[in-house]
Parts: sequence; C-alpha cells; structure tokens
Amino acid sequence: MAGALILLLPLLFPCLFTPLSHALPSVLSADYLVQEWNTPKPRHSRLLKSALQRQTVILPEKSQGYIQVFLDGGLNQQRMGICDAVALAKILNATLIIPHLEVNPVWQDSSTFMDIFDVDHFINVLKDDISIIKEVPDEYFWSTREYYATAIRATRVKTAPVHASANWYLDNVLPLLQSYGIAAIAPFSHRLAFDNMPEDIQRLRCKVNFQALLFVPHIRAVGDALVSRLRNPPTRSEVDSSKYIKAVADSKDKRGTGKFVVLHLRFDKDMAAHSACDFGGGKAEKLALAKYRQVIWQGRVLNSQFTDEELRSQGRCPLTPEEIGLLLAALGFDNSTRLYLASHKVYGGEARISTLRNLFPLMEDKKSLASSEERAQIKGKASLLAAVDYYVSMHSDIFISASPGNMHNAVVGHRTYENKKTIRPNMALLGQLFLNKSLTWPEFREAIVEGHKSRQGLLKLRKPEQSIYTYPAPDCIWGPLKKPLLRRKIVADKKASEEVFIWGLKLLEDEKTDVVLLKFLRARDFKVKEAFAMLKNTVKVEKRIWD
Repeated sequence: MAGALILLLPLLFPCLFTPLSHALPSVLSADYLVQEWNTPKPRHSRLLKSALQRQTVILPEKSQGYIQVFLDGGLNQQRMGICDAVALAKILNATLIIPHLEVNPVWQDSSTFMDIFDVDHFINVLKDDISIIKEVPDEYFWSTREYYATAIRATRVKTAPVHASANWYLDNVLPLLQSYGIAAIAPFSHRLAFDNMPEDIQRLRCKVNFQALLFVPHIRAVGDALVSRLRNPPTRSEVDSSKYIKAVADSKDKRGTGKFVVLHLRFDKDMAAHSACDFGGGKAEKLALAKYRQVIWQGRVLNSQFTDEELRSQGRCPLTPEEIGLLLAALGFDNSTRLYLASHKVYGGEARISTLRNLFPLMEDKKSLASSEERAQIKGKASLLAAVDYYVSMHSDIFISASPGNMHNAVVGHRTYENKKTIRPNMALLGQLFLNKSLTWPEFREAIVEGHKSRQGLLKLRKPEQSIYTYPAPDCIWGPLKKPLLRRKIVADKKASEEVFIWGLKLLEDEKTDVVLLKFLRARDFKVKEAFAMLKNTVKVEKRIWD
C-alpha cells in the first residue's frame, strides 16, 4: 500500500516533482509514459510495401463463380485488358464471361469481342487453363452494362487500383464471388500488376496475347490480301475484282517475295491535342487544339505546363508525317521502299501526308490497296480497321511507329515474341535534332544512324512495372531464346562420338531434355554460360556415380 502511495505522489503533487520530471522523464513524466507506448510508425514504408506484395499468392482451389469485365479504350488497350481478364479468372479460379467491349467515345465503334476475335478459337486454346462462357448465365441475366450504369450495385467492383496486385483481388473480389456468385469489374483496363505475379499467371497472359487472340476469318482474309498486294503489286483491275480476295485467301503462295515496311502513324486530332505540342499549323491550329483539349479533358493536360521546346527535347511530341519520313530517309530507306501506312485519320489530312508521300511514292494504305467491296465491310468500324492494320503489321518485314501508344506497344511486343525486326524511334534524340535548325543533312543522318544502332530489333528485357505485352522477355520467351544457345554450347563441348546423358536421358537427342535445359537456365537466371557450367558439372558427377 505504502509503495503504491509513493508511486502516486508525483501525480497527486506534480509541482513538488517538476524539476525531477525534467531531469528524469523516463521515470516520472506521465506524458512521456503515454508517448512511449504510442504505436510506432513504419520508417521504411516503400520497402515494406514492396516486401508485402512479394508474399506468396495462394489461389483458391474450387471454382468461385463468374467474372465479368468491361473494357474501355481502343482495340489494343482492350486486347491487353482481355489478357488480364483471363489471368484474373485464373487467380480467382472463376469462370470468365467473354469481356464486354465498351463503345469508344472518340471513334464510336460498337464492335463486340466476337466481331473482332475468333471466340471459338479463344475458348479452345484456353480450355485447359480456365473456364470461359460466351454469355451471362440465365440466373444472372440482370448483370448487364445498363444494370450497373443506373445505380450502385453490390456486385460491381469500381475501385480496383491501377496495376492492383493478385492479393488485392483475392481480398476484395473473391468475397463478392463467394457471396453473390458473380462480380463485374468496371473499369478494368490496366488494373492488374505486371510484377510479383506467379510464373504460371505470367505465362498464361503470354498465351492469351500471342496464341489465343486470333482475328475473325474475314479480317485475316482482308489482311492476307493486303499483304499479298504489298509483296506482289497487282494491277488496278485485279484489286477491283471481288474474286481477288478469295483467290489470295485460298492460296498462300499467291504472296510475292517483295519486302515492305509498315509505318504506324498515330497523328490524329486526339493525339495532337493531348500532346500540347506545336506542329507548325500557325495560330489557328494552336487555338483549335486548345479548344479541343478544353472540350475533351477540360484543359487538364499535363503537357500544357511545358513549352514546345521542353516537350520536344524530352521526346514527348508525336512525330509528324514529315518528321517520320526524314527519320526513315536517314536510316537508308529510299523512294523504292514499299511502305504501308497503318493509320486511322491523320490530323491535317493529305496536306500533312504529302511530304511523306514525296519521300516514299510507293506508300500504300487500306484505301489504296483494298477494293471498294472489301472496304465496305470494315468502313466506319475503327476496331476492325485497327485489326487489319495490326494483322498487316505483324506480317511486314519491318515495323516502325511514329509515336508511343497502345498500337505501338502491342505490335512491338508481339513482333519481339516472334523475333521480327522493329525500329523504335529515339524520340528524345529526334526532338533535339529537329529543334536544331542549323543542322545539315549529313550531320542529321549521322546522328540518326548512331542514335538508332540499339533500337532496330535488339531484345530489351522487361524492367519492373513495365508491361509484359510490350516487353515479353523474359516472362514469355526466355526459354525459346536461350535453350538453343545452351544446346549449341553442349554440342560444341562434347566429343564427336560421345553420348551425353543426364538423369537417364540422351541430352541432345531426346526432346524431353528441353525441360531439363530450361531447369538449368532458370537456376542460373537464364545466363547461358553459368547454366552450361552447372549442367556440365552435374553430368560429370552423375557419370562418376554410374562408373
């Protein structure tokens, strides 16, 4: 009792102990005692967040319900969203309802998934990975776009963060599936992270993008016809013939051997206005683009804060037709180059394209190559037009894009996956060169060639937070790229008549050893030299054991 009274004295008579309290806060200050027991805040929150995101993703074992996604944007943004939707269905162990493609407010295209992609092929390729159905089941007939547009609904997820982790969906969407049997996510574009994902989820994304998403037969037929005409130019009467496209589609050997380049020119009014750059159209053009920015984005465009010189020196301005023409000319393409212009609408029309056409008189596009009958079937459908351009781009000898964007990202990634040559313009270098008005042509050409040595098909590895669809290595293609290199090192090292065995398999004759090679590559982060040394040592140890 006496001991307790002594401890309470500083609280009952604080004035007597004030000097002591300042001298001995750890013993006598009540305020200090309170502060000492406050919950400490993390001092390394950024590192802690990353560490937490790297926790093991535990996927549900039983089917959980149905997933709907509503995808906005253009064709290629929707394409990436479809890949993410399949990955999410796998993460949640849910059945995917064929994604709903929103009507784009700029292009006003109402094309559905089935108008663009071969849905039966899509379902068949992925049948061993996830369950997919074409329509909403009868018991959930009410789960429509209109239903979610009219009020707040318990089954709609509208708060998914950009690049959300797998665990975010397991924590926030899985409970909805378990409670209601269905969950609709809108918006969903760019809503699934590229990092800290299970390896099988990354491979599935690659499988969707590069194998499952096949255009409908009609788009492929039009694309094949255009590719054939680019490789082996027909007469005008052949192009106008309605029988020509069937002849090309039925006979692949109709394609000629001529080479062609696809130029993706994204220079529509939307792009020009959003860039906030000056494109030489004078005061009237500046005012028109400023007004457009105000109407579409209420003036909230980040680039508006910078001058044209600042934007160009940072590589933030899309290349005009004239500028991309000068780049191609400096890289060695001349007036005999057959060029296909993949573009929706060029801001400024023919007047702006004329300088590019003067440099490359053999330039073609959908309008000049396709017959009136072929054009009629895709006219006014921005997604179908973009699909044809994508198809032709994938079959070209070289692809180059005048500005970054979803089309650029999708085609560059797909061509990287198929090991096809792509030129990636150095936008910052070009911006600085075009600002230098005293530059001579030899100086310009030398700077362009030097600045693009590493930008003409050199494989770039995906960095953290970068898109797997633009940079598919190493997630999608390290194995196919590295296994032949490792195999060649084994062949070069062994004696002529020597048989190399590992784990009871002939290392160079049995296709099953592809899996073995991949294991060693993964164990050494796909470094061929180190994987070879490890494998060679394993073979030696195994041989000594058997001997």
